[in-house]
Amino acid sequence: MRTGYDLELVHLTKRYGDTVAVRDLNHVFARGSYVCLLGPSGCGKSSTLRMIAGHEDVSEGSIVLDGQDVSELPPAQRGTAMMFQSYALFPHLSVRDNVAFSLRMKGVDKPTRHARANELLELVDMTHLADRLPAQLSGGQQQRVALARALVTEPKVLLLDEPLSALDPFLRIRMRTELKKLQRELGITFIHVTHGQDEALALADEIVVMNDAVIEQAGAARDVWARPRTEFVARFIGGHNVIALPVSEGGGKATVRADAVTLGPDGVPATVTAVEYQGASVAVTATTSDGEELLALLPEEQFYHAPKSPGEAVRLSWDQGRLHRLQA
Repeated sequence: MRTGYDLELVHLTKRYGDTVAVRDLNHVFARGSYVCLLGPSGCGKSSTLRMIAGHEDVSEGSIVLDGQDVSELPPAQRGTAMMFQSYALFPHLSVRDNVAFSLRMKGVDKPTRHARANELLELVDMTHLADRLPAQLSGGQQQRVALARALVTEPKVLLLDEPLSALDPFLRIRMRTELKKLQRELGITFIHVTHGQDEALALADEIVVMNDAVIEQAGAARDVWARPRTEFVARFIGGHNVIALPVSEGGGKATVRADAVTLGPDGVPATVTAVEYQGASVAVTATTSDGEELLALLPEEQFYHAPKSPGEAVRLSWDQGRLHRLQA
């Protein structure tokens, strides 16, 4: 059974002067789920997160958490906690005192707040460094402290603003695993802002794709990946070719996944423009005579059985059953 609380955005809008940063969002975040807000810079995802946290005023609409409109409440009274991209740890306080800081502000006595901080440090595997200062920690360790500090208030919803962007690629992948494990253990809703498609696909129960201040598509990670609704989602999620359909098939556009495209004796004539080795697969980019750029993602063994180089003529084909017609 899922724990946690439903969070609902109702006609949520944010304006900065004449600029609309977030336009009339309506969405329910399922309780106890890991949700990624995904989109390019400036799409409105961080403004949405900051409004939920109470760090930005709502221009119109409301934020409802566990049946209560929290739109006008100060951050500390909302039942949410936010973990910032910069971690924002206090340099002069020990790890333990950083984690316990919000409890200190609430007047909780020292033994009680330290005991609670120790519990959270154990949860994020940082007990052995409790007496250190932030400057004595690595980036990954600082992130764990920031996470423990956000969780010490027992929030109903944890908000994460690009929490992995400051980490090196190896550590980023390791911390992804830890975040997902932690969310499952706690059973609370995590809302995580990212512009990394791989990150969203790896972490999210639900992906909410934003573009130009609105939600383009929301759904289970696998559904958004396999069945993009719009050309923007198909291109942003990646791994898809967007193809114009002939008038005889009703026109419009469809997608075919790059891993469904093959090179062979039949199909659309094209010229190879780029070949990129990716380990288990090889990405071959080719341009048709109409100027359409198509991507084929071929198993490494298959590609090297008959390798191609930029400038070579090829034919690209795919099973028509793998075409997915875009709705918009």
